[in-house]
Amino acid sequence: MQKTPFNLGYRMPAEWEKHSAIWLAWPHNRNHWIYWLVNEQHGEEWKYEKVLDAFCNAIHVMQESETVNLLVNDLSMEKVVRERLNDLKLRTDNINFVYIKTNVPWCRDFGPIFVVRDDAKNSSQKEIAIIDWIFNAWGEKYNEGNDDDVVPTNIAKLLKIPVFYPKIVMEGGSIDVNGKGTLLTTRQCLLNENRNPDLTKKDLEIVLKNYLGATNVLWLGDGIINDDTDGHVDDLARFVNAETIVCSVEENSKNPNYRFLKENFEQMQSMKDQDGKLLKIIPLPMPDPVIYLDAQMPATYANFYIGNKIVIMPSFRQKKDDQAKEILQHYFPNRKVIGVDAFDVIWGQGAWHCLSQQQPL
Repeated sequence: MQKTPFNLGYRMPAEWEKHSAIWLAWPHNRNHWIYWLVNEQHGEEWKYEKVLDAFCNAIHVMQESETVNLLVNDLSMEKVVRERLNDLKLRTDNINFVYIKTNVPWCRDFGPIFVVRDDAKNSSQKEIAIIDWIFNAWGEKYNEGNDDDVVPTNIAKLLKIPVFYPKIVMEGGSIDVNGKGTLLTTRQCLLNENRNPDLTKKDLEIVLKNYLGATNVLWLGDGIINDDTDGHVDDLARFVNAETIVCSVEENSKNPNYRFLKENFEQMQSMKDQDGKLLKIIPLPMPDPVIYLDAQMPATYANFYIGNKIVIMPSFRQKKDDQAKEILQHYFPNRKVIGVDAFDVIWGQGAWHCLSQQQPL
């Protein structure tokens, strides 16, 4: 029998299971954050500074829940980050600065996917390992990723834990799991020819089982518009417990996301968990359009991060923020749902879940 993580007893835990830390990467690449800047006359470079302030605010909130492991390139960058946090009068006592080079800040996608092996003798004790997928900058859309692609292995060396190599392209934001064997993803991303053109749906399901313990793979269709990840599921639908998924819905039939989200929501009504039971599907409203340079940003409330004590939800300075927050708070009664402003962050085409990666305890 092949010694895969699944055969060795590993599984990918649900995000609400206990964490020892959260991994982030400092957004130092200014060029990445002016992707939508079509020419200099718009004078929008100041927005990069707004992004850094928003990121610092998110760090401040996250470290209330768990230790923050922050990737920085070197000591010089650490000093810059510390100075900025101090200028904003934000705490730094629960931050570990880790010297590992990165290009982009989207730690969810290039960072380590942790799996755990439960100890039958001690339910509170788990062994952890890392799955290191190939990161090709979202289908080779950008000329970056060499440093990012080796981050999981570098973290595994630092933590002195095993690392497994599936040798296929995959990003963390393209999947979501309930920790019991059910995994949610999209056809638009995982079956995209810019990822693994030689692999079939069945091939990918075998990989997801062997490396993440996913015995039940659920496939959605297309993602939201202007999402350069080609339909990551963490913009669409997320598990909030083992039996329940919140699913993004668009109420305005004139919005270009309306049809895709309606099709996904309807498809999910017949989806079942690993035990053959129908999943509970809860509609989660989409925010009103966030527009930048005449383009609708991929803003969504589904891009929330589940911490040990809190849930960090992206907010967009509108009334719907409170509506989405109330829905999520209902399903996380033992955590405080906090809306952290992502209005400027979203024009980098991601929010708090995209920027983070949890390390299980």
